[in-house]
Amino acid sequence: MADDALILSEIRGPVAVLTVNRPAALNAIDAATLRAFEAAFAAAESDPAVRVIVITGAGEKAFVAGGDIRDLESRQGLAHYQEFGEEIHRVFSRVESCDKPTIAAVNGFALGGGTELLLCTDLRLLADTARLGLPEINLGLFPGAGGTQRLIREIAPCRARELMFTGDHITAQEAVALGLANRVVPRAELMAEALRLAERIAAKSPLILKLLKRTLRQGSQMALPQALAHEQAMIGLVLDSADAHEGCRAFLEKRPARFTGS
Repeated sequence: MADDALILSEIRGPVAVLTVNRPAALNAIDAATLRAFEAAFAAAESDPAVRVIVITGAGEKAFVAGGDIRDLESRQGLAHYQEFGEEIHRVFSRVESCDKPTIAAVNGFALGGGTELLLCTDLRLLADTARLGLPEINLGLFPGAGGTQRLIREIAPCRARELMFTGDHITAQEAVALGLANRVVPRAELMAEALRLAERIAAKSPLILKLLKRTLRQGSQMALPQALAHEQAMIGLVLDSADAHEGCRAFLEKRPARFTGS
């Protein structure tokens, strides 16, 4: 894809890498970028050769530094609700509910919509230079792309409120300590580490990963007794797959499993 595209999409074997490509604007999300991202994500999601999707930002400074403030300032409430607000919720929910594992490779600032996008991904690797935060309160706003609901479900509610009430930025190390990310990686090693992790996951059965993701996502919305019953039903479904039996046979025969996704 051309370097001037809003989203750069690259296929590296079983891994798709999507790069938000507005470095001069710190990869801020406006309506055009959001639509380009949705199209690129949909293509990776529907490509049977792609097993893992990595999301990152172009340039040295930012993953996604939030929404485009000029774009937001030009909007009025009802039009925003019906247009951009509805679109960004749809797109971010699509990332969250994707059957393929997703990895955020956070190379710099992930503020506002950047943190909200990160919250929709499965795994998060942060460069040691990364900064996270929901600073919307400083603009007379509050998080409107899922941040108020996802953050308070991921970390202690009092810490989530503090971050949203103050608009403070936190370091990569603080984000890991809060449970918002998996680990901190030296900036120069971030993409290599993200690709290594993606390739390890891509070697697993795509069918079992899909069913595992659905079990985790759906079960998290249930009370524990119902969630356990759901898990029991889903593992029964897994045992009807060829991949489950291939994995068990490979273990017994002391050889690598050859998963086909069936």
